[in-house]
Amino acid sequence: MNGTLSQGSWRIGTIMGIPIRVHFSWFIIFGLITWSLSTFYFPQAAPDLPAASYWVKGVLAALLLFASVGFHELAHSFVAKKYKIPIESITLFIFGGVAQMKGEPPHPKAEFRIAIAGPLSSFFLSALFFFLSMNGADGSKALFSYLARINFIIAVFNLIPGFPMDGGRVLRSAIWKKKKDFFYATRKASSIGQKIALFFIFFGLFSIFTRMPGGLWLMFIGWFLYAAAQSSYQQSTLQESLSGIRVRDIMVKDIVTLSSSITVDEAVNGYFLRYGYGGFPVVDDGKFLGLVTLKEVKDVPKADWGTVKAIDILVPHDGRGDVSPEDDVMRALEIMIREDKGRLVTIENGRLSGLITRNGIARYVQLKGK
Repeated sequence: MNGTLSQGSWRIGTIMGIPIRVHFSWFIIFGLITWSLSTFYFPQAAPDLPAASYWVKGVLAALLLFASVGFHELAHSFVAKKYKIPIESITLFIFGGVAQMKGEPPHPKAEFRIAIAGPLSSFFLSALFFFLSMNGADGSKALFSYLARINFIIAVFNLIPGFPMDGGRVLRSAIWKKKKDFFYATRKASSIGQKIALFFIFFGLFSIFTRMPGGLWLMFIGWFLYAAAQSSYQQSTLQESLSGIRVRDIMVKDIVTLSSSITVDEAVNGYFLRYGYGGFPVVDDGKFLGLVTLKEVKDVPKADWGTVKAIDILVPHDGRGDVSPEDDVMRALEIMIREDKGRLVTIENGRLSGLITRNGIARYVQLKGK
């Protein structure tokens, strides 16, 4: 899910060394909030102001709302960094925000503190905006009153024990502390999160049929939470299967390589069709130059297969996808997903020593699960 958010987002700045990104879906909810506040809320809360003022306040309220969401995620990130957990980015999107952590909390206390930091920050903002609303004119009072209420709602909503929401992470920390098993706690919290998400979906459907407001929105939130909880459950199962497994245990040691001078036609007929692999390392005089995969082959017109060589189409070795045979398999898999690669090379003493692929990892997990 985080990968999906990154694909449709733009970087707008950096805070505490963390890239702040905005997903395209953010603009949808930004427009809806601005429109609803400018045409309904502010005209009723402050009826004596000019129409242009309502739109200015609507835009300002929407911006401050998402700044509040960003502050909520920064609170998570600040505590996570205290525990040496890197934060890849914070992304604002249609349902709020998400801080992408590159790692898991080291113990239940850290999990609890990271999770609770977000709701506490929203309660703080709610109190701050409430204080400002008590000392402002009609227009600013309406603006700050709205922000106080919405931050209070954000805090309370995030405390619902539906993983991966903050409340679900608090629940996971409690289960983890009691059972002393991180993977069990994650699966249990994810399972509870799925049930809560289904409740949102069915209650939203009930609301639509009974013409209660917000039914469609509840269904959307329920669907999002269900998908996130299911993804967390699957990831936990995968992590448990690969726990303690090194790249050395799964990697292919007898590597089939291509010569840099081989033509695409020879590579296809003599290697891709013969071995059925999706890619091959290209080696010249014992030096690893890069990889040729089916993607590069497909980019070459078939009429040119006899003249274009492997050296002309290979993806050069840049070191970004290198892993050590002693690395965890999960680290290798995370690199594959982040870099969108189907295979990584293992480098030992400066030389190519093996190859690990997504298919190889999938086969290992499948066999281990039997």
